[in-house]
Amino acid sequence: MESFKNLGISEPVLRSISDAKFESPSEIQEKSIPLIIAGKDVIAGSATGSGKTLAFGSGIIQSSEKGKGLQALVLVPTRELAEQVAKAITQFSKYRPLGIIAVYGGVGINPQIQGLRTADVVVGTPGRLLDHIARNTIKLGRVKILVLDEADRMFDMGFKDDVEKIIRKCPQERQTLLFSATINKDVVRLSRSHMKNPLQVSVTSFVDPKKLHQIYYDIGEDLKFSLLVHLLKNEDSNLVMVFCNTKRNTDKVAKNLKSANIDAMAIHGGLPQGKRNNILENFHSGKVCVLVCTDVAARGLDIPHVSHVYNYDIPRESKQYIHRIGRTARAGAEGKAINILSSKDYDNFSQVLKENNVDIIEEHLPVIEKVAARMPEGRMNKPIVRKVPRNNRRRRLY
Repeated sequence: MESFKNLGISEPVLRSISDAKFESPSEIQEKSIPLIIAGKDVIAGSATGSGKTLAFGSGIIQSSEKGKGLQALVLVPTRELAEQVAKAITQFSKYRPLGIIAVYGGVGINPQIQGLRTADVVVGTPGRLLDHIARNTIKLGRVKILVLDEADRMFDMGFKDDVEKIIRKCPQERQTLLFSATINKDVVRLSRSHMKNPLQVSVTSFVDPKKLHQIYYDIGEDLKFSLLVHLLKNEDSNLVMVFCNTKRNTDKVAKNLKSANIDAMAIHGGLPQGKRNNILENFHSGKVCVLVCTDVAARGLDIPHVSHVYNYDIPRESKQYIHRIGRTARAGAEGKAINILSSKDYDNFSQVLKENNVDIIEEHLPVIEKVAARMPEGRMNKPIVRKVPRNNRRRRLY
């Protein structure tokens, strides 16, 4: 705990850190917390899972007082991240209680209106925050700390103008903290317009590339799902994330995995928020071991103990590949990223290889059994057993 104390963290927060059994600060915490506590504007290059919530949370907790109105605003890209960040700040403010509320769409607005009346800290998504601003149900005139969390992803999701509108509603005399996995041109432009002499800190990747094994299989479309089932049943894994590009495919894959006696659940933006929360809770607790998801639903989620990431669909945007594989091989743990390719994935995969510095090794195809899978129109494929030659090779992809 001495190492946390040396960062300037106050005693109440130190006690909550001790309760959480954190042994030593992460790199982003070491570099940013002293600057944040000193009241500086900070641009931090840091990915999900690196400990950034404690970094900006410690500053928020130390500078806020209960009952003094809304003093800190945290902008996040997704509903799940809003819940996650609000929960974490609540945990760290255990010995210095504050009124903390998560504000996002997809749920009733009236309970939020009620909660905002006594909130000291608000964590919210841009769309719903603008709703409250339009309704005059949120007052930003006393905001002392503004945090933009996952800034690059908010911009990727089309929230740039919304974020700008919200920033302009905050007092000019404030501290602004910007956290982003990548410092792109939009992030730089925003910092120049809305931050005062910001100090920039960055950390090495939270994912250990030496412990992340990246492979791909090249297989016919008719056996793609069968290979996924084979690998899920035969790989020695902990928690698993399977990525698909569409909500429809996410539902289809999860449903068929259940039919193959694999404990899987789907999560995507088309599900009600309550159901999404329940699914994530079950996954976090290990009650469900396979989460089939879209990029949007998984953005910003900090889920520890993910041992395997499967790309059932190769992402259309090559940079999403890095976000996906960053879910595993964290904090010294081993991890595996498995890409299942059919001919329709070749173009996307070529872009991943071209635009990212990744080393992905082709694996021999195992002998697999073709698994019955329900088609979109409701028909069932007849279950057959097909032996796939181990030396089967399609065209080289790189």
